[in-house]
Amino acid sequence: MGRTSDGRERLLAGAARLLGQRPYNAIGVAEICAAAGVHKGSFYYYFDSKQALALAVIDAHWEVQGAQWTEILNAPVGVRERLHNLFTLTAEVQTDSLRETGAITGCLFGNLALEMRGQDDEIRDRLQEIFEQQLDLVEAALLEATAAGELPVTLVPARDSARALVAQLEGLVLFAKVFNDPAQLDRLWMTSMNILGTIDASSMTSAPTDGVSASH
Repeated sequence: MGRTSDGRERLLAGAARLLGQRPYNAIGVAEICAAAGVHKGSFYYYFDSKQALALAVIDAHWEVQGAQWTEILNAPVGVRERLHNLFTLTAEVQTDSLRETGAITGCLFGNLALEMRGQDDEIRDRLQEIFEQQLDLVEAALLEATAAGELPVTLVPARDSARALVAQLEGLVLFAKVFNDPAQLDRLWMTSMNILGTIDASSMTSAPTDGVSASH
């Protein structure tokens, strides 16, 4: 296939699929083109390098995920419901990947961050920017909830609480990938409420993957 108008989108989709299955360094341009149905000669019409394509895949993924996080964390409901919905979304993504591919793909950002540390400063810096944007969204929700009296006032800065929640989310997605089991994310809700100092009986019986993990 030549330089069709949808060639760039095909390359993005093909690269995203491959990055969900294999390490970045194990994937070549020829394989990406084959997965996308685009001639190798056309690759450089759209992208200067594999790195440029990877950065575009990262941005495209965050465009979708960032919009979802923004909608959920800015919703006109309590912070507990917002966080629960965010964790549920994460579990559903991993469950869908298991259903569609037979394996938990994990987090694109987390996977690349682990692989590319010390190897590619541009990719690492872009991932760092995205994680900071995730923290911004969670921190804003926590500050709003604290001001409204939903969360207790503590000596722990909201930014640090947001960092703990995002780190836990990333860590349990990694566990789900390692065990190929989205039910690993069931632990997320109770421990997150514990971090925020709001754990109670209802928190202990409500997990984000309820009704999903039996089927990241």
